[in-house]
Formats: sequence, C-alpha cells, structure tokens
Amino acid sequence: MTGDIMNEWTQIKATGRRELLDTMCAVMSMIDAQIQIEDYGDLDELMLDGVYGDLIDEEVKNADREHASVSVYLPRERSLSEAMSFLRERFAAAAPDGGVTVETVGMSEEDWAETWKKYYHPVKVGRAVIVPAWEKYDPEPGEITVTMDPGMAFGTGTHETTRLVIGLIDKYLARGGRVLDVGCGSGILSICAAKLGAGRCFAYDIDPVAVRVAEENVRANGGGDRIVCGTSDLLASVDREEKYDLIVANIVADIILRMSADVGDLLARDGVLIVSGIIDERANEVTDAFLSLGYTVVEEAHENGWCAAALKKIQ
Repeated sequence: MTGDIMNEWTQIKATGRRELLDTMCAVMSMIDAQIQIEDYGDLDELMLDGVYGDLIDEEVKNADREHASVSVYLPRERSLSEAMSFLRERFAAAAPDGGVTVETVGMSEEDWAETWKKYYHPVKVGRAVIVPAWEKYDPEPGEITVTMDPGMAFGTGTHETTRLVIGLIDKYLARGGRVLDVGCGSGILSICAAKLGAGRCFAYDIDPVAVRVAEENVRANGGGDRIVCGTSDLLASVDREEKYDLIVANIVADIILRMSADVGDLLARDGVLIVSGIIDERANEVTDAFLSLGYTVVEEAHENGWCAAALKKIQ
C-alpha cells in the first residue's frame, strides 16, 4: 500500500517462530478476517524440487526460514492503540516466552500511542460510562463513570469484548462480592466491578506494563482500597485458598480453554464465571468444554462477531 491508501490504513505485523503460525493467525484474525501470511519455511524444499526455478529474487532467497509473519491492515477510523494493546496481551498469554512480536509498519509507537486519542470518546455500557482521562463528562442520574487512560494496555471500553463483559458484570455481580479479573489489561473490568458494588477485586495480568497501567487507573478512580493488582501468568500466582463470587477472563479462546480445568476451583458456591474474547466461530467449542467440566451456560451475549458467556458450575 502506498500514497493515499497508506494514509487510510495501517499495517500491523506479528512475527514469531514458525511453530506459532497457527496461533498468530488465530489471534490476528480477531482484529480482521483478512490476514496476510509471510512464511518461507518450505522455500528450500520447493526450490530443490524445481517448483520456482530462477523466478525467486535474492531478497526472498535470503528470507528468514525459522520465523513467519502475519499482517492485518487497520482502517484509520479504528483505534490502533486498542488493537496493538489487544494483540500484545493476547500474544503474551498465548506465547509467554516472548515468542511473538507485534509492530506497526510505517508508524512509530509514539505516533500511534498519541494519535488514536482523538478517536476515543466516552463509551456508555449499561450504567457504566467509560470516560477518557483527558475528557470531561457530566454523568446522568444513575450512571457511574470510570476514568481510563489505557496507555499501552488493552481496555478502553471501545472493543466489543470489553463492552460484553461489563454488561454481564452489571447483571451477575453480587453486591459486596469478591471478583477475580484474569488478564486485567488496563484494569477497566475490575474498576467497573468495584464501582458497580464489588467488595474486593483482584486484577492480574502477565504483562508488567499492563499491571502498572491498571494500578494507575485504579488510583485515578479512587479504588485503591478495594482493588489489588498483580502480575500472574493466568492463575499461576492467584491465591488458591481464596474463593471468588465472580471471575472474569476477557482473553482469547485458546487461553480460556487452557485454564478451564483449574478456574472452577476458585469459584465460590453459586459463583459466576464470565469469559470473553471469543470469536463467534469458536463460541460452541468454548462452551462445550465448560459443559463437559460440569458448568451450565447461564447466558451468552454477542456483538459484531464476538461472544461472551456467563457460566455457573453445577454444585
């Protein structure tokens, strides 16, 4: 893409080891269904078999055989910061050894981290209104406001997965209940839960940058006495002796499946598990996995190809 087209679209490129290609494709397709793959791992074999002959230029002949890349093109009106933060957090969970890097092509991180702000305005989700830290908002009667500066972490309220979870939190949160937020990103879900009546929230993320951003947002919203933030690879550092009335995980289908067998041990009796970050095509796969573990699906919510589900473990 060149010229005026480059001004309308930004290329986001994920690069990782070839064995992670399926994971990269799955995560990148959550941003856009049209993905572009660069994989030269089989090139030597194809050249040896004479498939390409002399048609390959030197640049391709010298391409990296050990790594592959997957790109999507994001239109200008969509939040680049939100997409980048979403991808980084999903890849941090899917490949915790740092096996996948995400970059924008033709735009510096500093540029997109600031430029996107002009597209981020207050977002109303049920009783909650998510307000950018740099904007003023006068709430209507009955509304609660959550001030957010997501920085380099996912969670502004503009993404469908976040809105779906907030709606379900408002519905199933028991006043004074204990909340566990797995993959907290900017801290938005824990802050919403606290303002909607949770007694105590525990927010964890594998990314230390996200945890720092979450702590800053918690302080900005006056939730420091009720929200504890920490670094954890999913449930690894969560206190196993505690029980939670509500557990939320807005991550990605593969990671939700990975923790599905363990998360039930942390649910209080009659507790609710809310999972999101699931594309509609994989919704049945996720819910079937939980059904096989003794859960019942209380509710599913869908928006623009995304699914969230509220589940209860049968006692």
